[in-house]
Amino acid sequence: MRPIRVRIGVLGLALVAGLAAPTAATAAPEAGGAAPAPTVEERRLAGEVPREILRRSGFAAVAPAFARGLGRADSYREARRVVEREGAALWRRAVDRVQGRGPARGDLSRDDDRPLYWARLGMTRELRTWEPGFGLSERQRAALLTELERTSRGQTDLRLPRDGHGKGVKRVLLTGFDPFTLDRDIRISNPSGAVALALDGTVIDTPDGPARVETAVFPVRWADFAEGTVERALRPYLPRVDLFTTVSQGRVGRFDVERTNGAWRGGFPDNDNVSRTETVPVADPASQPQWTTTTLPYAAITAADTGRFPVYDNTSVTEIPAGGDEPVVRPDGPTPGSTAREGGGGNYLSNEIAYRATLLRDRLGLHGTLPGGHVHTPVLQFGAGNTDPATGAVTDPGFVRNRLDIVAQTRAIVGVAVSAAGADRD
Repeated sequence: MRPIRVRIGVLGLALVAGLAAPTAATAAPEAGGAAPAPTVEERRLAGEVPREILRRSGFAAVAPAFARGLGRADSYREARRVVEREGAALWRRAVDRVQGRGPARGDLSRDDDRPLYWARLGMTRELRTWEPGFGLSERQRAALLTELERTSRGQTDLRLPRDGHGKGVKRVLLTGFDPFTLDRDIRISNPSGAVALALDGTVIDTPDGPARVETAVFPVRWADFAEGTVERALRPYLPRVDLFTTVSQGRVGRFDVERTNGAWRGGFPDNDNVSRTETVPVADPASQPQWTTTTLPYAAITAADTGRFPVYDNTSVTEIPAGGDEPVVRPDGPTPGSTAREGGGGNYLSNEIAYRATLLRDRLGLHGTLPGGHVHTPVLQFGAGNTDPATGAVTDPGFVRNRLDIVAQTRAIVGVAVSAAGADRD
């Protein structure tokens, strides 16, 4: 999920994902007022494509059942229990469907990440517009929305093995993103979200031993990132894992290991059609660096045969040189004293999650000991003859094959990274 300039074509303009905070997008009123309206993102549920995806995956009943549960709640405390339970159940249901547990409940291929996305939006819409009989303050509704986001994205379901750091099972943390650029093509899927669902809780056998992967998904909205959603989700776990990687959709026909991440937001609209052009807002801005770097074993990853797509060590950035005032592309990385305008992953939310995660790694004192960084997957393309968003099908055999190949190759890349990092430690 990054704006990759026009060199990758229309889809490549925005391939990175972000996160819009329900607390900022539409604030709920104090008790006694009218409930807020659905967000831009939630209003897309009215389209036929989202309804078809939900129907063909068996997820169409999720939001109505959630609304009935809310309707039975007679207090804020009971409503919070409903939110926590149903949000976590949606995440587990989506993971189970992708990983082949239980009935598919529809003819949509099991590897599809979109049912989770659209079902979650149905739930947030119900919660945002809910008018309970008891008093519900703005702050309480915002807290419920935040809890629903966290639980339904796997952020509260990260179950790391007890051992790690070279002993027994290695521990890997991986993140993905929601679909985005939905006003261009509402059928779109995000392969990084599919990767997260496919790998959550799985074990990868590597020459350095087994590696347990735990995953979570983030939204494509600027506001949530500014409110610290990445740091809140990852801070408790980075000191406990052996490797982490944020993952998003990137360029057509290739994987990239992004060498450098930049502290700049380029303004491409998010899933709520909000734009932000500014320095990435973080805590303690006085100590904020313009650039952070990967500590993933990029040489080993790019040298390995992991699948049908080529994998590149991407070192290019765009900077304003020290003493300059115009952006300059630097193929070999930033120069001393420069100001970031694009990391290797662009200046959208994929660059930002990579920047935030690696900055958090560094602020926790883990730069020299924790391999971590960002991997961009290829753009997930529909099959030949199914490229018109207005008339095309929501899925086709080529689309499914491309997604499965991207998921399998990402899994292989993680395995290579774990093995190479283990060899480096030895």
